[in-house]
Amino acid sequence: MPKNQFQRMVFAFITVVITVHAYVFFSLYVVHGSLFKEITGESGVLAAINKMGGVPVFGKPIPIWAVILIEFALAYTLEVLLGSPLSFKLACKSFNIETTHPVLFETAIICATVGIMCPAMSFIAAILYFNYQGGFNIWTLLAEWLKLICFNFPFAFFTQLFFIQPFVRTVFKLLFAKDIKNRNADKKVAAA
Repeated sequence: MPKNQFQRMVFAFITVVITVHAYVFFSLYVVHGSLFKEITGESGVLAAINKMGGVPVFGKPIPIWAVILIEFALAYTLEVLLGSPLSFKLACKSFNIETTHPVLFETAIICATVGIMCPAMSFIAAILYFNYQGGFNIWTLLAEWLKLICFNFPFAFFTQLFFIQPFVRTVFKLLFAKDIKNRNADKKVAAA
């Protein structure tokens, strides 16, 4: 749907803003929430995080807002440099953009993006949130990475396919309605 570099950057920005918030919530509450409550003895995840002084990143507690900023910077960079370009190329290898229905082609792009970004961001998360106080072990890091992929992939697939990307595409269409209308008019003129 985005046709130029500026539109691609805006599309990636909207996607990553929503996605990072969803994943930080998912990671803190669903994946690690029980561990945080067990460590601190608190009954709620937020109370446990506050008691720990924040979320442990590289072994040091930092506030949740800092976690969101760090993950946003990493995810946006990865999405712009790797995720979007590769997912489009993968979709083009499987489908002809000119003859494939747009919904099917967009679904292929979403699936390819999840297939690229989920393992990449899970690896980054495994490094960021590794228990460095217990000592570093590459095999433990790899096991953590695989565990995170197993947790994150189903969440990523279903949220991106059914919630996040439809919402982002709707917002994108509202932001660039005039450009999209002009592009569609140009296509009709060219077809006639």
